[in-house]
This record gives sequence, C-alpha cells and structure tokens, in this order.
Amino acid sequence: MALAEIKDDLSKYLRLAEDEEIVITRHGRAAGVLIGFGSEEDWFDYRLEHHPEFLRRIAEARAALHEGRGVRLEDA
Repeated sequence: MALAEIKDDLSKYLRLAEDEEIVITRHGRAAGVLIGFGSEEDWFDYRLEHHPEFLRRIAEARAALHEGRGVRLEDA
C-alpha cells in the first residue's frame, strides 16, 4: 500500500493488519510494514518474540540442551 493511501485511512488499515501484514511503500519501494494486533495478548506475544534479551536467553538455553546440559522436564 502506498503511504499516501494509508495516511488517508489509517484506522481501516490497522483493522486489515490484524489478519495480515501490510507492506507500506514510498515512491514504489518497500518502506515499512504495518502489523496489527487483535488483542493485548497478541501485542505481548509480538513484543516477547522480538525482544533481544529474551531471544538471547532462548538461544543460550537451546545451546545448553544441545551440549547435554539442562534439566529434563520430568526431573523439574
């Protein structure tokens, strides 16, 4: 979607973005992505999935499990 179109009716595009990402273009080139959230939980999940510290900790935990370190769920 062209930036000019989105600026004219942002609320409409936010509703559409709840179901799919909308690529925003400027002068015919991709400039950004509009992502909508259907609920507060969706917003929380998105923030968590893109938080650098959370992602780092997940990577460390996966590496530890791969190296044989860690605790089995049954033992926790």
